[in-house]
Amino acid sequence: MKELAGRLTALDPDAGAAVRVIAYFDRLAEGRAGVEALVRGAAVLAGVPARLVDADRRVRVRVEADGTRRDSDLPPDAEWPSAALTPDGAPALWLERSGAAPSVVDAVILERAAGAARLVLDRTRGRAPLDDPALVETLLDATAPEPARLHAARRLGLDPSAAARALATPGGRPRVVPATGEEHGAAVSAGGNGVGGPARVPAPATPGGRPRTVPPEGPAAEPPGVRTGVGPAVPVLGLPSSWNAARTALRFTAEGTAQDPGPRVVHADELGGIALLADLVAPGAEPPPDVQAVEAAAADAPWLLTTLYAVTATASLRAAAAEANVHHSTLQDRLVHAEHLLGWPVRTPQGRLRLHLALTMRRLARP
Repeated sequence: MKELAGRLTALDPDAGAAVRVIAYFDRLAEGRAGVEALVRGAAVLAGVPARLVDADRRVRVRVEADGTRRDSDLPPDAEWPSAALTPDGAPALWLERSGAAPSVVDAVILERAAGAARLVLDRTRGRAPLDDPALVETLLDATAPEPARLHAARRLGLDPSAAARALATPGGRPRVVPATGEEHGAAVSAGGNGVGGPARVPAPATPGGRPRTVPPEGPAAEPPGVRTGVGPAVPVLGLPSSWNAARTALRFTAEGTAQDPGPRVVHADELGGIALLADLVAPGAEPPPDVQAVEAAAADAPWLLTTLYAVTATASLRAAAAEANVHHSTLQDRLVHAEHLLGWPVRTPQGRLRLHLALTMRRLARP
């Protein structure tokens, strides 16, 4: 290999360096080096800090270019060269090099280090959750025997004695996060890449659908901003109920756009009595009259939905104006027009409650 690297270097320095990188990581793999050694090798070879983050298995390692381990909670820069641990997965290994296009050598370092790290993690931390999506489905199936669900939890890296939450996203697969690990977005997914998403969040399911067992997009799965229903924290054996609650919470979420303003993430245990509305408004059914009034008004005024949501989501009209990014007087003019279109006041406590219910039922009526 050394002779080959020498010959290639004479012809193409990058090719020679790439061969030496391959040989280096092959030696580390043969010696069963750990994750930190692999990340250190990537940092030293690249001459810049390297970091590996596997949120599923709660592994975070960052090493400086001089080989010193110095972990960081700051998020990686999207411009850094990166590699995933699994095919089509989310970036998990980064070289902290900014302002320059990735070199051939950087690409080889990332590929070989990520491949070696994946083997180490699979060997030392268990199989990646996405390798067996049926485990998550078993965990969330109330009809499955208790021993089978406990076995599934252990295989997924969950502590059977600790609390966890189920998460649901539109058209996604069921996911589960440890209740104590949510701040890192750690999650296991039925076919997902396993990373959890925003803080406290993170899980998927079709709205009202049964968990499926084909790979979703994962925490990498879920990109920032995806609609997510979050079930309550429960013991592992209580996850089927958390899953049902997560699917209900999902129906209360919105896309957060001008045509569908509202929260992208809803926690079932924060809904309180409003969760009862989910039983009264069936998805795809004819919406209640107030929802029809909102739809008709929105067709007349493109700004209406975001303005009305701002009124229901803030504590005062001045705060609503700031939320809607308009002057206070402009908001007042808009609300006068909105009241004319809707047929009821929206600046009184009763009117705001009616408006809040109408916007909520509009989301619940979504097919």
